[in-house]
Amino acid sequence: MEPVQHEVSPISDPDSKDKPQRSIKSFAFDLAETLILSMVLFLIINSISARIRIESISMQPTLYEGDFVIVNRLAYKLGTPDRGDVIVFRFPLNPDQEPYIKRIIGLPGDVVRVQNGKVYINGEALREVYIKAPPNYTGNWSVPQGQLFVLGDNRNNSSDSHEWGMVPIANVIGKAEIVYLPISHWQVLNPNTAAAAEP
Repeated sequence: MEPVQHEVSPISDPDSKDKPQRSIKSFAFDLAETLILSMVLFLIINSISARIRIESISMQPTLYEGDFVIVNRLAYKLGTPDRGDVIVFRFPLNPDQEPYIKRIIGLPGDVVRVQNGKVYINGEALREVYIKAPPNYTGNWSVPQGQLFVLGDNRNNSSDSHEWGMVPIANVIGKAEIVYLPISHWQVLNPNTAAAAEP
């Protein structure tokens, strides 16, 4: 007696035809989610920081032409300027031109004097290990409230407060924090020893 053979029909998955469509929809959703998250992160990062390229020699030997610097936009919204900070600001005589980058030397209420190659704040000489050469000019300046006195580290090749006056604190874009390119110039700016008064 021959065994009875039964044909077994393959069970069809009613959802199998929809799987490619679901995969495409899932991919599109994941892609849109990633793009939206990237845009949100980009906007957040740009609201609290900026990236600038150094275009002048005025801050040598701290910063060189072609260096890329991260600027903290929140530094003075959450705190106050300190002597020695390197800042990026809108040029007081023409705020629409490219921003300047200099070092804070005089704070509101300070009296700044430059004489015999040294900078004095309220009669005390500053120890400035970051400058290229001692300044070859002289002068006296009183810093009004709400203003800053700034100088380039390349003292004798810098357009700064000794030529055109004070920087309103309202003009400050932020505090330069890190040199990130080129890698060989990588450094954190504004060490605590900057512009410390000599004993």
